[in-house]
Amino acid sequence: MSLAPRAVLVHRTSEYEELLARHGTHGQAAFFLSSRGRSIEDVRRRHERNRAGLAEVAAAVPLSWRQARVERADLDRFLFGPEDVVVVVGQDGLVANAAKYLDGQPVVGIDTDPGRNPGVLVRHRAADTAALLRSAARPGAGAGVDELTMVEAVTDDAQRLLALNEVYLGPPSHQTARYTLAVEGGGTAPAPPEAQASSGVLVGTGTGATGWLRSLWHERSSSLALPGPTARRLAWFVREAWPSPTTGTTRVEGVLPSGTTLRLTVESDRLVAFGDGMESDILALTWGQTIHVGVAATTLRLAG
Repeated sequence: MSLAPRAVLVHRTSEYEELLARHGTHGQAAFFLSSRGRSIEDVRRRHERNRAGLAEVAAAVPLSWRQARVERADLDRFLFGPEDVVVVVGQDGLVANAAKYLDGQPVVGIDTDPGRNPGVLVRHRAADTAALLRSAARPGAGAGVDELTMVEAVTDDAQRLLALNEVYLGPPSHQTARYTLAVEGGGTAPAPPEAQASSGVLVGTGTGATGWLRSLWHERSSSLALPGPTARRLAWFVREAWPSPTTGTTRVEGVLPSGTTLRLTVESDRLVAFGDGMESDILALTWGQTIHVGVAATTLRLAG
């Protein structure tokens, strides 16, 4: 007997709830903001819209389904099942936060604050939830689902990190990262590795090409063609590479097709890797360790 589908509602603590947790009461939080020339009312109204949207989504889950909720801070401790349909209720970034913990489960993004969010990943309204869930739960359902490329980082001691937007590799502080960089695979003769000193390396997908990755691309007026969200290739940029007698700056950007990886060998005391801005979930590397970054076999199946 197969299990009934489970709708997993992913949400996050609102700014209003964070203010109450810090100041104790609505009145104290309101006084704190008003003393700085700001009003708590906009924050409260956004909170109420989000809570109302979450309640509407929960009510739309079929009675025959199971249902669970998980807050963003608990994603790394939540066990997703193969029969789950993941419903992200909130901002675009929350979809990226959840994506790294999934393995092919369909995802529905619900925007509870239209006009405030770009809506790149939270593409739907709460009123559409019931129809979206029925469609996502159909066996073999693929129509209307975008297979978004993800990026994967794997260390030489088998640590693994997935991200939907980008992976950052660099120092955990404002110090300089030292490493040797090389591109491997792809069936072409590899270029010689280059020793570099920089403030880090960013490797991102077409989804990430609308955010942090694009800011680097724009800042340096790069001629690279950034990938689209479903393209099986990545773009990478070195941040603030420093030329010296022992470090170079000839390889500071590029494209990684599927089957090609960017290899970094650490030559400083500590280097970290994290995905999608989640600094609480990092891979830590030390002198001599190697990390490879490339297109992940896993994709994010997002309802279009």
